[in-house]
Amino acid sequence: MDLQQLSQLFASTFSPDPNVQKMSELQIRKLGGQEGMISSTLQIIGNDGLDAPTRQAAAVYLKNRVYSSYFVDTTARPDQVPIPTSDRAVLKSSIIPLIAASPSRAITVQLAGALKNVVARDFPEQWPSLAEDVKKLLVSGNVREVHAGCVATLEMVRAFRFRQGTDVLPKLVEEFFPTLVTIAGQALANPIVTNNDEVPTILHLIMKTYMTSIILQLSKHQQSQESLVSWGRLLFQVVNLQVPKDAVPEDEEERERCEWWKAKKWAYKILGRLFHRFGNPSQLPSSLQEEYGAFAQHFVTTFAPEIFKVYLAQTQLFVSNQVWISKKCQYRIFTFFTECVKPKSTWALLKPHFETLVSSYVYPQLSFTPARQEQWESDPIDYVRITVDEFEAYDSPVSAATSFLFALASNRTKTTFLPILGFINQVLQSKPAAPQRFGALNMTAALGPFIMRHPDVKGNMPQFVLQHVFPEFNAQEPYMRAVANEVLGTVVKSGLEFPNGQSLHQAMTAVAAGIDDTELPVRVHACLSLTELVTSSSTVKSAVAPQVGKVIQTLLKLSEETDLDLLNHCMETMVETYQSELLPVAAELTARLCETYARLAKESQAADEVEGGLDLDSIMDAESTEDKTFAAMGVAKTIATVVSAVESSPEILGQVQEIIIPIVVLTLEAKLLDLLDNMYDLVDMLTFKLRNISPNMWPVFELTYKLFKSDAVDFLDEMLPSLDNFVSFGIDAFKSRADYRQMVLDIYQTSMSSDHLGENDAVNGCKLAESMLLNLRGSVDDSLQAIITTALTKLEKAETNALRLATLNVVVNAVLYNPAATLSILDQTGVARKFFDKWFAAINVEARLPRVHDKKLSIVALCALMEVDPASIPQSVQEGWPGIVSGALKLFQEYPKAVQARKELQEMYQNDDEDEEDDDDSKYLNMNEEDDDVWDEDSAYAEMLANEGKRLREKSEKQAAGEDVSDDEDEEDDIEEELGYISPLDNVNPYVTFKASLTVFQMKNGQGYQLATTSLTSEHQTFLMEVMRIAGEQAAASAS
Repeated sequence: MDLQQLSQLFASTFSPDPNVQKMSELQIRKLGGQEGMISSTLQIIGNDGLDAPTRQAAAVYLKNRVYSSYFVDTTARPDQVPIPTSDRAVLKSSIIPLIAASPSRAITVQLAGALKNVVARDFPEQWPSLAEDVKKLLVSGNVREVHAGCVATLEMVRAFRFRQGTDVLPKLVEEFFPTLVTIAGQALANPIVTNNDEVPTILHLIMKTYMTSIILQLSKHQQSQESLVSWGRLLFQVVNLQVPKDAVPEDEEERERCEWWKAKKWAYKILGRLFHRFGNPSQLPSSLQEEYGAFAQHFVTTFAPEIFKVYLAQTQLFVSNQVWISKKCQYRIFTFFTECVKPKSTWALLKPHFETLVSSYVYPQLSFTPARQEQWESDPIDYVRITVDEFEAYDSPVSAATSFLFALASNRTKTTFLPILGFINQVLQSKPAAPQRFGALNMTAALGPFIMRHPDVKGNMPQFVLQHVFPEFNAQEPYMRAVANEVLGTVVKSGLEFPNGQSLHQAMTAVAAGIDDTELPVRVHACLSLTELVTSSSTVKSAVAPQVGKVIQTLLKLSEETDLDLLNHCMETMVETYQSELLPVAAELTARLCETYARLAKESQAADEVEGGLDLDSIMDAESTEDKTFAAMGVAKTIATVVSAVESSPEILGQVQEIIIPIVVLTLEAKLLDLLDNMYDLVDMLTFKLRNISPNMWPVFELTYKLFKSDAVDFLDEMLPSLDNFVSFGIDAFKSRADYRQMVLDIYQTSMSSDHLGENDAVNGCKLAESMLLNLRGSVDDSLQAIITTALTKLEKAETNALRLATLNVVVNAVLYNPAATLSILDQTGVARKFFDKWFAAINVEARLPRVHDKKLSIVALCALMEVDPASIPQSVQEGWPGIVSGALKLFQEYPKAVQARKELQEMYQNDDEDEEDDDDSKYLNMNEEDDDVWDEDSAYAEMLANEGKRLREKSEKQAAGEDVSDDEDEEDDIEEELGYISPLDNVNPYVTFKASLTVFQMKNGQGYQLATTSLTSEHQTFLMEVMRIAGEQAAASAS
């Protein structure tokens, strides 16, 4: 292969001309399958005579080629050509030396990625020399070789970090980690050299390697006293390391990213991980007790106190301005302190210091800092996003400080809560400068839900608001006006009641002024606060009613300016609250919302196209698309709220529908899969509430079919309600359009046969087939055989009760649709007797037809069979034919219980909705006076996840070994009623139908009728009379 030509191709991938760039990439792809391509690429990467971009392009290609084609299984794509054996050998012999000689970090990263994928496939069996080669590098004494050895060790560990069923990772740890800890210790023993990144980079790699090794498990070697002491000493040394100012960048953001602080960050992270996952016995899940119980007891008594002591010392140095600590390291310190709150032993360490930590460490984080001021001025939208949800930037010290505050308030309420509130009051009483007042009120806003649930405190909050919050509405500093609105909204949401109308009016006036504030964050917080006031107070609700149009316009303008999803909640609440007031402007409001949605959807699509060319890490870091998508989702939910609000006026709802349809079409045509759920919710609501399909809605049906057959085959769950409505309310169109009927049939058959879909999708397909058979009576005769055979084929393979029932119901529906034709099809395919045996087996076991719909369907299908001409009854089922009457009676015995159970379930859901706002105070506060271990919902959730993980791993191991994995835990739950399910059978009275069919049975098939009734047990004969009596009463009642 011509190296010069290949080098030019790699260089051209950086061409500013997109055509040249594309042509080069295509040419490289064509050459990719040739033997020697990998060898040539490796030579280009190692050629010091070539420029850096060319070598980097070759390294990127190598990583991607190894990732996609080092190993190709039997389901490979046609364009996937496996790397030849000769090239694999050259790759394994060359990649470590290339890493050692790498001229830049950018190239090293690409080579490391390629190495990891080779290790994952070939080590140790196909690459037995690797371990020894890496060890030689680590002990060589040459800095570049040691660095390469550290990179290789990290990638070896990364390759096996998630594999728990192998001993490769524990062996790697035992072989390499003693050497790594020695290297790190020696590096720290030397004085820090300015402008030298080699030592901190090696230290960073060693820290990262250890952390990577303990993501899921802590090896026996790492649990040993020898390893724990040596690594513990190193970790404390790194944490305590005072890096000279001249060894790190002066700019704080650059300093955060420098190698020294990366190494320190990973040291903090390791100590936190050791305690959180393996060293905290009070929170250690029961499934991990056997493996880590002894280690946890040792760690919490001997090691955790040392971590606490070191972290406390670092905190004291930081708050006294003696040292600088990066934000990521501060986050880790706060996280460790938070972990110390629940265990009794570590709480004993933290308890004497919590007040100092709150006042000197938490409070400054939540005050109005210069960084907040800069963000307010440079990006007020992002300021709002982060201040409304402190966890938006989850790994920041502010979010961690907030979590620490929550942990103290909720887990050690008796000890900590009143002192924390006392501190807040003390700050506010001293009337400090605005940034400090902001901190105290910010803490109040964070603790608002806790304060309003504390029996000794909530009664004082009205006075607190009057004294400390109301004055800030007129503050000169806009951030004080914003936080005043935030505090007010939080406590009102949590149940604050004003002592008199004057105070309420004052609050409402202040918030109304905030909506017109010149500063965007103030306006946003005022809107949020007003929403809570409207929801909680009928007085405010009435006062706002005449101005609701202006409020909605303000919200729309803010939403368009900011694309903040949180404003959509305000809009939804206002629309729900003022339905009648907004009816006249519903179409205009919908049009504005649809414009906003369309803009966001297009921007999201454009960002997606740009990010499509990025690597995985870049995509993971990209937030722009995600923000636009979430904002579009929020707007779609608000549109849905408008639809619900105008359903009482079919004329307005029809207008609203025509405005909405274009954004649905836009979403489906652009294949914006993340937004499909929201769009199909809208289509479902519109078609169901209007009970008809407008001409402009049919293109949505056609697009849905195209999408299902292309990019959205796994979105049937989201599509089903809309598809069912198209069939149910578009009957005339389906009867006249064979192509529409074929589309629905194809969706059903694909859902039952596609290898890409699961049993839940097949259940949804069956529901669609049911809808066809129930709604299109007489119009799907040509599809009946396909529907039946597809269902029977799937019935034999079904693994879940839900799919068995769904496929059975499809054939039962076919019986109801056309009994004679269905019997003929079943007989011709030789499965009539087999089907009836399955059907009656289900009838005779109560749980097999559990829902009202299942029972009613089978009853009316049996009634249809009673009316069949005797000549149409296949010979194979004639013997059991008289059993259809006793089968119907068996179902009638259970039917009233199913109806009652459905009614009780409906009432339960209604009551749940009414009680939804009643939060359990115990979730917020722990009033226990003892300092015992705390076990809460979070602890129980972690326990459940760990136990379930263990169960699934054991099951997977048994499957891999060919053992039987069936157990009681794999048994399915009962199939519950689907309260939202509506079908034409809802209008059928099964009792009246049965009586009429029994009469026809007697007239058409006297002999069969005689056998059916005389073979009944005495109990069933008595019950038959009861059913006939009920039928007579209900027929008379409906006639009157």
